[in-house]
Amino acid sequence: MKLSLVLIVYRSDSSKAQEASKFCEEVLKAKNIKSNRIESDFHKDEIENYLSNPELQPTIGIVLGGDGTFLKCANALADFDIPLLSINIGGNLGFLTQEKDFLFDKSFIEILENEEYTIDLRNRLNCIVCIDETNSEKKIIKSYNALNDFYFKSVEEDISPTNQIQIEIDNEKVNEYKGDGLIISTSTGSTAYSMAAGGPIVHPTIDAMIINPICPMSLASRPIVIPNTSKVKIKPVKKNKGKIKLWRDGSKCMTIEEDCYCEIKKGRSPCKIIKFKKSSSYYNTLIKKLDWKGDLSQKHPRN
Repeated sequence: MKLSLVLIVYRSDSSKAQEASKFCEEVLKAKNIKSNRIESDFHKDEIENYLSNPELQPTIGIVLGGDGTFLKCANALADFDIPLLSINIGGNLGFLTQEKDFLFDKSFIEILENEEYTIDLRNRLNCIVCIDETNSEKKIIKSYNALNDFYFKSVEEDISPTNQIQIEIDNEKVNEYKGDGLIISTSTGSTAYSMAAGGPIVHPTIDAMIINPICPMSLASRPIVIPNTSKVKIKPVKKNKGKIKLWRDGSKCMTIEEDCYCEIKKGRSPCKIIKFKKSSSYYNTLIKKLDWKGDLSQKHPRN
């Protein structure tokens, strides 16, 4: 890959990430590669205006932080078809980030130039919020994209977190979930909030959506994995206060009123993630993060 211009995005509230971004900038400069540094605490309009200038279109984006920093950048930059290299700075090993050694030993440039990497296309989800009117025409209020997940929980003012949510899949009413909320996750997001709520781990190359209730009151409410070609409709049940809060990738979006509903389906454009061939494998990351046993023969060799 010929690097003509690199966009460096670093975690805003991290001095380690800021120093790493300066180091990255100097390494690129020594190779006569132009770069621009910005903090991760940017507004979407700001980045869109920046990237609308053809002269400022980067070859790649390098994200310095953790999975949370990467998620924000992914949702802001994916529509611009920019491959993203995420390097873990100051946090724990992430599912979306590469080890920081690749940055500080300066090997990342040679890896990129020699194309010793793959580009994973990670599907995103799109959620449109609509007014539930009697006529057949939709009135869209808002549209959001998420790489990991959308989830629905009670509004903050509620005394109890319990809510009731009706779900349709491909125009068929499937269930009403009563409990603390509901998660709609991509395969990439299956190892995030959904896993913490007891959902299945789904390999990120599998084209799927995971519907996972959060602490349901009924034992019959179970996670379900469906094709990501499905259209999922979510609406609050009016007899249960009729308001729920929509979140995406860990950030608040808006309150869904009782006269509104959400439609969730596969996003228009995937996120391009640069994965070094020399980095930890997906399964090795699972072993480390979840403290699995791995290959016991390597840990307890026979005498």
